[in-house]
Amino acid sequence: METPRPLNLQLSFSVVWKDTMKCLLAPFLFSCFNISFNILRDFQDNLQSVFMEDDLQFVFMEGFCQLNKLQELDLSSNLFQGILPPCLNNFTSLRLLELSGNLFSGNIPSPLLHNLTSMECIDLSYNQFEGSFPFSSFANLSQLQVVSLGSETNKFEVETEHPVGWVPLFQLKVLKLFDCKLAGDVPGFLQYQSKLTVVELSHNKLTGIFPNWLLENNPGLEFLLLKNNSLMGQLLPLRLHTHIELLDVSYNQLNGQLQGNVGHMIPNIMSLILANNNFEGILPSSIAEMSFLQVLDLSANNLSGEIPKQLLAAKYLEILRLSDNKFQGEMFTRDFNLNRLTYLYLDNNQFTGTLSKVISTSPWLQALDVRNNYMSGEIPSWIGNMTNLGILMMGNNHFKGKLPPEISQLSRLKILDVSQNHLSGYLPSLKDMQYLKHLLLEGNMFTGLIPRDFLNSSNILTLDMRDNRLFGSIPNSISGLSELRILSLRGNLLIGLIPNHLCNLTQISLMDLSSNSFSGSIPRCFGHIRFGNTKKGDNVFGKVIYSDNTRKYLAVYAGYLVKYLWLEIIENEEKCEVVFGTKNGRYSYVGGILNVMSGLDLSCNNLTGEIPHELGMLSSIHALNLSRNQLKGPIPKSFSNLSQIESLDLSYNKLSGEIPPGLVELNFLAVFSVAHNNLSGRVPDMKAQFWTFDGSSYQDNPFLCGPLLKRKCNTSTEPSYSPAESTRESEAKWYDIDYDVFFASFAASYIMMLLVFAAILYINPYWRRRWFCLIEEGIYSCYYFALDTHSKLLAYLYN
Repeated sequence: METPRPLNLQLSFSVVWKDTMKCLLAPFLFSCFNISFNILRDFQDNLQSVFMEDDLQFVFMEGFCQLNKLQELDLSSNLFQGILPPCLNNFTSLRLLELSGNLFSGNIPSPLLHNLTSMECIDLSYNQFEGSFPFSSFANLSQLQVVSLGSETNKFEVETEHPVGWVPLFQLKVLKLFDCKLAGDVPGFLQYQSKLTVVELSHNKLTGIFPNWLLENNPGLEFLLLKNNSLMGQLLPLRLHTHIELLDVSYNQLNGQLQGNVGHMIPNIMSLILANNNFEGILPSSIAEMSFLQVLDLSANNLSGEIPKQLLAAKYLEILRLSDNKFQGEMFTRDFNLNRLTYLYLDNNQFTGTLSKVISTSPWLQALDVRNNYMSGEIPSWIGNMTNLGILMMGNNHFKGKLPPEISQLSRLKILDVSQNHLSGYLPSLKDMQYLKHLLLEGNMFTGLIPRDFLNSSNILTLDMRDNRLFGSIPNSISGLSELRILSLRGNLLIGLIPNHLCNLTQISLMDLSSNSFSGSIPRCFGHIRFGNTKKGDNVFGKVIYSDNTRKYLAVYAGYLVKYLWLEIIENEEKCEVVFGTKNGRYSYVGGILNVMSGLDLSCNNLTGEIPHELGMLSSIHALNLSRNQLKGPIPKSFSNLSQIESLDLSYNKLSGEIPPGLVELNFLAVFSVAHNNLSGRVPDMKAQFWTFDGSSYQDNPFLCGPLLKRKCNTSTEPSYSPAESTRESEAKWYDIDYDVFFASFAASYIMMLLVFAAILYINPYWRRRWFCLIEEGIYSCYYFALDTHSKLLAYLYN
């Protein structure tokens, strides 16, 4: 029986290697793992579409090039590599060419496309193409409707103005040219287009004013994305356009006030994104007349005034971002009724008021960010009923009272930030927050012990409880946070030894235990913690998160195969801000920079003993601060292995011995201090980074010498008559001290001074009387001062 010849061949969920692909064939059905291209040759007369997806690896072969009657080819989202095969030029019947999301490289040859006169949809985006590609290569493809180009290498450029004045034969419906190094005005060939529905020219270098003519010439335009360019001027004048659904001009240089009747001009818009521009003035009330509005992003502008009450009752609004403006007034009033709201960002404004219960009218709320405002009152206990919350950020306001125990009911919470408020009381247990990643409690007045069952999240990355009034020791439960990257307990009242169980936190990159009362020695096992020794691609901070309501999916081609296009409307980044001391200051680190920052700060404690040489194994650490303790002994020579160190502070201790000369090989060292110790010997040579350090790095070490300290190093020794003594003296340094002799001579000198003073008083009666009168006057002065102060205090209290 003859095997049927299919019209469509779908190879999905497979792994295709270079030479062969085996496939289990059955009538009308293929369950493919690997199929020989000899089989493809058998199908070449009738095969009209080929679809392969999901991480296929393949190099084009001669057998494939014989499918010259193919009409649709979809190889998207695989691992295909190499250059585009020249034989594609022979696929004159090809209508769909979908090669996005692969590893194709090299140039896109212009002649390759000249014969593809049947082409309707071509997508070569998200590859590794390089060089310049003239868009006029498509000029004669009269059937062309969909074009998507863009590279991930930043080496790919699309030339749209060569030759000057070229006129296309096509009428596009969809055009995506992102990251294509477009410069100057919006491409001129678009003036000949009148059927566009989607235009994305984001992440280029376009200048000039906003292209209103693009909306006027294309009445059916639905999606216009011009994000991350250099467009200037005002967003005026917008004329009535009833089809536009998405307008994104974020990250440009647009300015002026928003058009007063903007809501009338684009009444059916669903996503309006104007973030990161220079718009100013108040928010027009007509914006509430956009009756289908789902996404509104006005963040990072200079807008001011109060939010129109009508906007707070928008029927379909899901995402509202007003961050980084100068808005004021109360948000959570009786007018607030956004029952579809999922993301609400109000941070960095001047909002006032409290967290009133009207927020509960948004049961689907996933993110609430009110940081850096002037909000006050207590954190309400009903917040625990907002069980869909994944982000709750309330830092740097005026909230007071306790952190309600009900907050632990937010089991889906990933970020909790109540930092820099006036919260007090004991910390509640948060062990039910099993998805928590970032917990920021710093800058409050929390007191008491850290609860033993405080946290139970294997996902937590950041634990910042600095600058509170916590006391006691660090509980063992902290060591169970296996993925913890940042631990900050600075500025509390913690005591006891630094526990060895902290060494179980092997993923730690930043640890700050400074300004407490820890005692004992530094755990040697700290040398086995990663402190910045991250694996390639191990980026856990600053991740951009997309959800279904931040994307648009569009069907842009329908044949044997259906081509979908998706557009990212808005990004939600997991922002976490941490303050860490380094380079003689305290700096704030936000987002992705935390993936590479690393440091250990144990300063301002009562630590004793020697510095463990194991700390020299921290070859990836950037900052190490052990200052203001009681550490003694030498500086470990292993510190010369701290190849990435930028800040090293060992000042205000009792360290002795020489400064290891190998430290001069630390090429990234920017701040270095060993001041106020008992170090001796020659300071390191003034070369490499040590050329940048002055005498303040070594001050108050009386036995250090060198040109930088203007203290000459004397290497001569006294002669000795004993061979053994001569050998010992030749090995000794001029600054070696016999401490027994030193203390004995000091005590003898002190006793001699007392005896001389007593003898003078005994011999001279006049001086003796004057000395006793002086003592008597001092006693009476202290007595009458205390009596007078006591009388005034009693008079003040009873009056």
